[in-house]
Amino acid sequence: MKEQIEAVKRMQDYINNHLFEKITLNDLSKVSLFSPWYSHRIFLQFTKKTPADYIRRLRLSKSALKLRDEDCKVIDVAFQYGFGSVDGYQRAFLKEFGCNPKEYSKNPVPLYLFTPYEVKFPKIKRGNNDMKEVKSVFVQVIEKPRRKVIIKRGVKAKDYYEYCDEVGCDVWGMLMSIKSISGEPVCMWLPKSYILPGTSQYVQGVEVKIDYDESLVPEGFELIELPAAKFLMFQGEPFEEEDYEEAIDEIWQSIKKYDPSFIGYEWDEENPRIQLEPIGERGYIELMPIK
Repeated sequence: MKEQIEAVKRMQDYINNHLFEKITLNDLSKVSLFSPWYSHRIFLQFTKKTPADYIRRLRLSKSALKLRDEDCKVIDVAFQYGFGSVDGYQRAFLKEFGCNPKEYSKNPVPLYLFTPYEVKFPKIKRGNNDMKEVKSVFVQVIEKPRRKVIIKRGVKAKDYYEYCDEVGCDVWGMLMSIKSISGEPVCMWLPKSYILPGTSQYVQGVEVKIDYDESLVPEGFELIELPAAKFLMFQGEPFEEEDYEEAIDEIWQSIKKYDPSFIGYEWDEENPRIQLEPIGERGYIELMPIK
């Protein structure tokens, strides 16, 4: 199983690094070190997408972010992202997102962007890991302004796995399409005062400006307001993607041992605890509210 997962990861990396180029199954076969037939089979098995569908959806989602963030022409984006014609790109964009790319560039509404999770974050056996080596953890006080957060609530979820079971993993794609004041979506453990009856403690959302237009909130999501607050940011060392669970455990152990009174603070139970997406190259990051 590990050999196949590593092969699919190599194919994903190749796609990411050559997204603007023509990518063939033969190209993917060379990096996977398996035959084209078997490469196609394991890619579909672990990503739930054929290589062609995966590439098409990833190109469309990346192109949507470019249209959202930059002043560019649809024709230039179409050819940059490997589409043979503007008409073909417009049809694919409309089919994927339900809107025309030119209209979207003028009014970037939230979209369900494609985000490949299955291989990067395999669901593995949970439990406490024995830490054989203590690694460095960077701790820093940061401040967040008064802001609003577009969130999607679960039912009973207290962690990522339970949340995905209840809500689904495609929520992240929608959140990625919304411009965030913090640069990326977040996961949160809400304090009691923000939890509605019959809803979860753990939610996913995106932080936006305090004057965010409520009419732009996607159906099934809601807008909550959070006060200005201070946090202790715990950041671990970079890690291999398959070791993400161990990286999270390292930070959680550090948080349990840390006494904020040493720097003149105490834990703030009126503000949410914030989890950022585990990305190996930057290390796992979690924000604990303090006062």
